[in-house]
Amino acid sequence: MNYVGIDVASKELSVVFGVNGKHRKAQSFENKAEDFKRLTALIQKLSGETIVCMEATGVHHFDLAVALSRAERIKVMVINPKTAHNFAKALNQRSKTDSIDADVLASHAERMEFVPWVRPSEEALCLRALARRISAIGKMKAQLKNQLYSLTATEETPDIVITQTKTLIETLEEQINSFRSSALEIINKNDEIQKKHTLIVSVKGIADASAVQLLGELLSLPAELTVKQWVAYAGLDPRQFESGTSVSKRTRISKAGNRYIRQALYMPALVACRSEPNVASYYDHLQNKRGLKKIQAICAVMRKLLHAIYGMLHNNMPFDGDKFFKMEVANT
Repeated sequence: MNYVGIDVASKELSVVFGVNGKHRKAQSFENKAEDFKRLTALIQKLSGETIVCMEATGVHHFDLAVALSRAERIKVMVINPKTAHNFAKALNQRSKTDSIDADVLASHAERMEFVPWVRPSEEALCLRALARRISAIGKMKAQLKNQLYSLTATEETPDIVITQTKTLIETLEEQINSFRSSALEIINKNDEIQKKHTLIVSVKGIADASAVQLLGELLSLPAELTVKQWVAYAGLDPRQFESGTSVSKRTRISKAGNRYIRQALYMPALVACRSEPNVASYYDHLQNKRGLKKIQAICAVMRKLLHAIYGMLHNNMPFDGDKFFKMEVANT
């Protein structure tokens, strides 16, 4: 058995190969699909099976884990960063660099029990790809609409420029509709995913468009994650910044996580604050009783909606406004 430790960063991978009980010098790869193939080929050149160990680093490890898990004779384990940290302390490892972290992960794979990483279903991976493409094209369409507004604000713009810009916007809209239709087709063909979709759209403010974006991300999450881990993964956890008695900045969301989930929750939160009575009451409570600004209150609603979705999916129950927030009854 061979052992490989991979320290994953947003742009770079540091890789240590453990072969025949000896660890080789760390190698660097880029965190992108082309280098995933090159790394996979190098691992498969080793004789026998290989266990690859990496930390769960937000969204950065996911594509690599998927790519490696599809290869023959490669077993993937993804461990909690705290586990890796405690293991390094047990080894009395005082220094910390990317190459040292990769070496520690290779040692962890050698010495500790192998716990396989479960790759999401092909339907979940396909939904994720479609949802992210819809998000990317949506940004392009918004940029073009802003450009069109500027172009039509002056009479000096040639008609052909305006016409071609409108045509491009229409083309992007067609692509979005096509991708969304494909995503809904996948959802409707899978009974389990369809049930989750039905539960999510039971929230006023979440329609098919937002449900596709949410399912595309949430279905790929490990089943054992807690709701707090969901919130942290989405980057909706509060971040406090205090130092001594003189520095105390206002609390913000960390944004150190999956931006696609935050994007998918933003518009539903805005709509729900207007159309769902219990959500609207919670929104007002945050501003009037807790003194939050509008954007802070919206972020809090997004976080609570994610809590609600977690409970709905795990308990197979539709949205219940009273469980979201108990409305205050006026005394008569």
